[in-house]
Amino acid sequence: MNHILMAVAPILVIIVYIYFQDKYDKEPKGLLLVSFILGAVASIIIVMLIYILTGHLLPITDEYSVIQQFVQAFFVVALSEEFSKYIFVKYFGQTRKAFDEPYDGIMYAVMVSMGFACTENILYVLEGGYEVAILRAFTAVPAHATFGILMGYYMGKAKFSKNRFLLNMTGLFTAVLFHGAYDFFLFINFIPGISIGAFVSLIVAIVLSKKAIRIHQNNSYFKKI
Repeated sequence: MNHILMAVAPILVIIVYIYFQDKYDKEPKGLLLVSFILGAVASIIIVMLIYILTGHLLPITDEYSVIQQFVQAFFVVALSEEFSKYIFVKYFGQTRKAFDEPYDGIMYAVMVSMGFACTENILYVLEGGYEVAILRAFTAVPAHATFGILMGYYMGKAKFSKNRFLLNMTGLFTAVLFHGAYDFFLFINFIPGISIGAFVSLIVAIVLSKKAIRIHQNNSYFKKI
């Protein structure tokens, strides 16, 4: 039970933080809960199906191949996971009447991402214990949050733009780019010191995420002038 609590705690901290950054028109808690559940259950199922498919199409025959690990990081892991989240933000979040300002893109994308991260984190922590819980609380979990924020930033803009498809795709691409970079540097840890690249990409993603939140806060349709 303690392991599960440690796995869930950083997820809840991030959710509360992002929720209270929605300063002017908070989303219905029921819709946010559904988004979280979709991320925790449905997106995991989609990812597992994609993993099975891509595992046959793009198998790793040499674990020390930088090219194969690049393909694994960006096209197998990052693309499949972010696409599964994107589906629910687009077809559940963006279609809601409550999605009525750009920041809502961040809110729904983070909820789906944190649902996914919650299931993933519980599995890793149950297997690896307290050390894994602490490590992931400061790495993988906030990483998933930033991927959601960056995706949601563009999907929030898309809802109110004539270029919805382009902006939605930009959100998906940005999330895949940062997710792929983060995983790639971890996957090629057979190169001494290269793993630092994952932390650099995470720091850049955090900085951009804070900027994205601030921009949508300032552009809220409900902000009193």
